[in-house]
Amino acid sequence: MAKVASKKKVEKAVKDSSVITDVKHYARQIWLAGLGAYARVGQEGVDYFKELVKSGEGVETKGRKLVTEQVEAANDSVKSSVSSVKGKVEVQLDKVEKAFDSRVATALNRIGIPSRQDVEALSAKLDELSAVLERVAKTH
Repeated sequence: MAKVASKKKVEKAVKDSSVITDVKHYARQIWLAGLGAYARVGQEGVDYFKELVKSGEGVETKGRKLVTEQVEAANDSVKSSVSSVKGKVEVQLDKVEKAFDSRVATALNRIGIPSRQDVEALSAKLDELSAVLERVAKTH
């Protein structure tokens, strides 16, 4: 049993060392590629560097344009969503307000306080009565 465990540990160590070797190999290749790029830039000079800068500027311009378009599209979408929600909220608030007004008017009416319409109707009758009294007073 101890031999099986030892054998598994050895196999695991071999696998781990091969992974480490692979990582070291790829890291070295990346390092060499970087050195090669540096050497090439030095050999081909400033013109190559300028080309890279120009290419980078083109990509940056396209990227900014794309981002701007996407932001504007998202803003338009948000604005339309907000407008839609705002309309729905206003309708709901109107319903709540009407229900509140109706219930308050009913409660006030129960305790004997006249409604606005009752007061307006009474005011209109008073105006008519005042006009009649003025005519009667003028005739006498």
